[in-house]
Amino acid sequence: MRNYENLVIVKPTFTAEEIQASVKNVEEIITSNGGKIAASDAMGMRKLAYPIEKSERGYYHVIYYSVEPSAISEIERRFRINEDLLRFVTIKYSTNREVAAWNGLVEKVKKTTATPAKEETPTEEAPKTEAEAE
Repeated sequence: MRNYENLVIVKPTFTAEEIQASVKNVEEIITSNGGKIAASDAMGMRKLAYPIEKSERGYYHVIYYSVEPSAISEIERRFRINEDLLRFVTIKYSTNREVAAWNGLVEKVKKTTATPAKEETPTEEAPKTEAEAE
């Protein structure tokens, strides 16, 4: 199995729930093709370098995973079909130096997501309680 990184850009017109569903769909595509997700990093809404489908912004999400090289063509084919994605890029880490860099990135993401995850949970719950109050 080789190590890969996928950066996907989800359409900005979606709600937070729809964005999370799109990201879960991307992760499901990877796991259904035999991939093992090592880490996942939500980079958030960012400005695009140039407009894509009349969108100036996009929701960036990076997924680090391991999968057999033969599965990449099917994963990318299903990404192309997915209309929720503005763009995606797949990066392969094959040499020892690249694999060491991939391991470093995975560890960095795991450290950063472990700490803020506790902070993000209350902010995600707060809008739900406000919506329930209305």
